[in-house]
Amino acid sequence: MKPKTYEFETAALEVARDLSRDLTQADRLARLLKQLRRTVPYDAAAVLLCKSGELVPAATVGLPAEVMGRRFVPADHPRLAAILNSERGEVFPADDPRPDPYDGMILDDNAPSSVHSCMGAPLKCGDDTLGVLTVDAAGPDRFSGADVDHFRMFSALAAAALQVGRQLESLMERANLGEQKLSQMVSTEPVQVVGESPAMKRLQQEIAIVAPSDLSVLVTGETGTGKELVVRRLHELSPRRDKPMVHVNCAALPESIAESELFGHVKGAFSGAHQDRLGKFELAEHGTLFLDEIGELPLVLQAKLLRAIQFGEIQRVGSDRAIRVDVRIVAATNRNLEAAVAEGTFREDLYHRVSVYPIRTPALRDRMSDIDALAGFFLEKHRGRLGTLPLRLTEAALEDLRAYAWPGNVRELESVLMRGALRAQTRATHDPWITIDAQDLFISRSSPRTQAQSLAEATREFQRQLVADTIRQCDGNLAQAARVLDMDRSNFHRTVKRLEL
Repeated sequence: MKPKTYEFETAALEVARDLSRDLTQADRLARLLKQLRRTVPYDAAAVLLCKSGELVPAATVGLPAEVMGRRFVPADHPRLAAILNSERGEVFPADDPRPDPYDGMILDDNAPSSVHSCMGAPLKCGDDTLGVLTVDAAGPDRFSGADVDHFRMFSALAAAALQVGRQLESLMERANLGEQKLSQMVSTEPVQVVGESPAMKRLQQEIAIVAPSDLSVLVTGETGTGKELVVRRLHELSPRRDKPMVHVNCAALPESIAESELFGHVKGAFSGAHQDRLGKFELAEHGTLFLDEIGELPLVLQAKLLRAIQFGEIQRVGSDRAIRVDVRIVAATNRNLEAAVAEGTFREDLYHRVSVYPIRTPALRDRMSDIDALAGFFLEKHRGRLGTLPLRLTEAALEDLRAYAWPGNVRELESVLMRGALRAQTRATHDPWITIDAQDLFISRSSPRTQAQSLAEATREFQRQLVADTIRQCDGNLAQAARVLDMDRSNFHRTVKRLEL
């Protein structure tokens, strides 16, 4: 057997070599954990990065996929807080009473419920703490003195590698995007867009493309897919992020006061108007006006909204004076607005004004590979709200989540998990965590018919993406796009309408 010093030197050399390789941050950190295992005999390891006051998993080994969706607040996890506040790291004794964030999660069938070896170190660059590196092993006293020394040295190397990797990625972004666009896109955003599926990567790419502009955006998608989250992300990545984002629920606007809500009114404009009042447009000055459920807006108000968007001017109710406003319009709807235009319930000219850049949020059935990460994210997010011990999912529960059709999308997933957590905590347990089993979720696996519908939906999504990309490549020329796809012109137009493009 080769001595541990040799293994450490070899592992450190490989980490250094990775700095010159064309790797993503995720790949670089995954390879780093693989090399660490050559010198420290762990069963589970993780790199968590500091983001907006939370620790966000960036790479793991020996832990379930749902960990990648969790966001750890140090105040809720005393071991992580201790690691962050330490200089060289912490080695936790087996009888340490502080709960481990990964208790019950180590993917080792022989791992004890909670008694195991654990150590962690902060990843520092100068005075900045970039994150933490943790390792766990099943059973007490698994790490020797040499393991601890090598782990601490390796954590210092890992911090340097992380910093260099971040600098390399930053330089690549600058080369590709330019200084101005980079400054608009890179920030510390509290909005979490969870998921690494192809559908979510396409969505995040679309957000990154249009966010720095002032173009009007129409966000469409089924109920519960996270349209409001997309809108918030668009605002936070825009040059207007330091200005207000004003939310208007068009479906909840009574027609009698809708005009006043949007454009404001002057004193005496109508009964009850005892003083001047600013409308949503003025409140959103220099910021973003989010018109949620815009498809529910009454026709009479659509004409006035069109004028405000078209000319950048509004008039308060009861006033003849035009007021200039500078707002960016972002709208959202779960309705098919093209069909509404054809039916005469939505103005065609307004539709074209608000949908300069359309973005569609994918249904959860089109991004099922994100289920584990989403489950972990929601369980960690609501742990404090529920006032419970750490929440864990059994493999049977995860299998049911993966097999369900999710007609209510991400919103339904969140509700199911919270319901399961409440049921699970009523059971007596000696574990320092709460285990959610399949019986707690009260969902049934998809029937063959539902699965067939999912396949049809996936086929439709592929067609939609192909047609949309072709139209974009042809600069919006539908006739040219039809020729590229070798389709009859009239059939192509019907396909575009059917796919809601």
